[in-house]
Amino acid sequence: VQLQASGGGLVQAGGSLRLSCAASGSIFSIDTMGWYRQAPGKQRELVAAITRSSMTNYADAVKGRFTISRDNDANTVYLQMNKLKPEDTAVYYCSAHVLEAPYYSDYQEYWGQGTQVTVSS
Repeated sequence: VQLQASGGGLVQAGGSLRLSCAASGSIFSIDTMGWYRQAPGKQRELVAAITRSSMTNYADAVKGRFTISRDNDANTVYLQMNKLKPEDTAVYYCSAHVLEAPYYSDYQEYWGQGTQVTVSS
């Protein structure tokens, strides 16, 4: 299973970016998908997560500015980021809990390679 993230870049404060992450490979079902971020010198933190039935969870720092969504048919998760702030600067990673085959008993978590988001003031 591979996760390919894209959409990062450099943007001015107040601007917007949209991240995408597509999962491919041996996939029977995907449960929760999410976005995390890691700023220099800081621990990786959850930004937003979404279940297969589209229940969502957001970090307090991004509520009202970021929106997570997914396309189950395309095994893809998105993160629309609006009103970006310099403190949003980080490497953003996507994750997915994948069941590779119907006879598997557990979902395994996979990670994308990370995409850099830089917000200038």
